[in-house]
Amino acid sequence: MTTNPSEPFGARLRRAMDTRGPLCVGIDPHASLLTDWGLGDDIAGLERFTHTVVEALADRVAVLKPQSAFFERFGSRGIAVLERAVADARAAGALVLMDAKRGDIGSTMAAYAATYLDPASPLFSDAVTVSPYLGFGSLRPALDAARASGTGVFVLALTSNPEGAEVQRATASTGGSLAQVMLDHIARENAGAEPLGSVGAVVGATLGDAGADLAVNGPLLAPGIGAQGATPADLPGVFGAAVRNVVPSVSRGVLRQGPGAAGLREAAERFSDEVRAAVGAG
Repeated sequence: MTTNPSEPFGARLRRAMDTRGPLCVGIDPHASLLTDWGLGDDIAGLERFTHTVVEALADRVAVLKPQSAFFERFGSRGIAVLERAVADARAAGALVLMDAKRGDIGSTMAAYAATYLDPASPLFSDAVTVSPYLGFGSLRPALDAARASGTGVFVLALTSNPEGAEVQRATASTGGSLAQVMLDHIARENAGAEPLGSVGAVVGATLGDAGADLAVNGPLLAPGIGAQGATPADLPGVFGAAVRNVVPSVSRGVLRQGPGAAGLREAAERFSDEVRAAVGAG
């Protein structure tokens, strides 16, 4: 499932979810998880953990989502592990969503875009998470880079952390919430795209009721399932008519079933089956 600039990310994601199941599994090598797996909180432990997850899941889940921070904390050697994980996961057919949550302006945002969305970069991924709270227009370099390379961008909109509400639920000059302003921008970016736009929104599965118009014609990354308390059965209530475009994200709920590959696979399959049942995906 290599990137083909003539086939946008949204189309590739739709196919991956339809064939492999609508599930994203995070690769989050927390120090506590490394310990639980009997590994050291060091490069050797990071390498073993990451390789195990990729080898166990990259040939069967739709999306793998490495959290960049857990690799960055080890410096250049950690980034080297991340580079290999991205390449290996994509080679095995998984779409890689880099969870980096980058957000800046001008040439700095362009540099972030080049890092994750330029095919010449060693960290080239199928999509990246970005923060729009310097203004949606600040994301233009990433949006343009994604369109050029057939990749995707997931924009933070209504996140699963409780603290997010003070910004995301704030009233914008339009009279609606700031999150809704971002969702409206995303919808405009995706206008006319089929079968799915390539600009997604991050909307927490823990919200109960999103209280927003989620008809953005793009994917909705839904963190919060598993350790944060949400379940696949909660998805229809949060996402309503947009539930078929949801990409539920599970991290610890799967990763805690390691270090054996069989445990990881069984957990991912169970979550995938539960999501299919909840959203009515065949």
